[in-house]
Amino acid sequence: MSADPSPRLAGETSSRSAEGESSGVTDRPPRASATSAVEVRRSARRSRTVSAYREGDRTIVLIPARMSEAEEQRWVSVMLDKLAAQESKRLLGDSDLTERAERLSAQYFGGRPRPASVRWVTNQNTRWGSCTPAEGSIRLSHRLQGMPEYVVDYVLVHELAHLLVPGHGPRFWRLLEAYPRTERARGYLEGVVAADRLPQLPAVGEE
Repeated sequence: MSADPSPRLAGETSSRSAEGESSGVTDRPPRASATSAVEVRRSARRSRTVSAYREGDRTIVLIPARMSEAEEQRWVSVMLDKLAAQESKRLLGDSDLTERAERLSAQYFGGRPRPASVRWVTNQNTRWGSCTPAEGSIRLSHRLQGMPEYVVDYVLVHELAHLLVPGHGPRFWRLLEAYPRTERARGYLEGVVAADRLPQLPAVGEE
């Protein structure tokens, strides 16, 4: 394709795509993901738009029929991240963070880190997270709100590991190897930092 399709999320379908996906649709076998099976549906009705929505325990991704396999894989990943970010921004409060941290502690560290408090804060603009081991408190930057769940989970796992190992030595990084999406999450956050450093384009009418 000469141009990238425009990503759309559930509830953002255009009038053209809202007519239905029955004509020219090819159902792909479900794909495994971190949260649910993914089903890709190709449609001749679509020329550029991509959309995704949850259906029970599955995620449905709708793409143009002529999209290549490489483009399909890229857009499935993009739409899964966008859906996860949408849900993270809508659902996660301080109590959700605490429950999530407890679950992650049990899943990856055998429940050894026991955070006394986990909360969002608005005064951390240069760090994604911080903790005070003596108090068992974990703080996450509000800038993480709206990011994919696996990224938020990575920061929580990172801070939980600090409750066991204060520094960033070899023992600390060995602990983080338990979380399977560490490298992907680190890459995502590095991309956010890099994007923040890009020069801003002037507004229309400015010299």
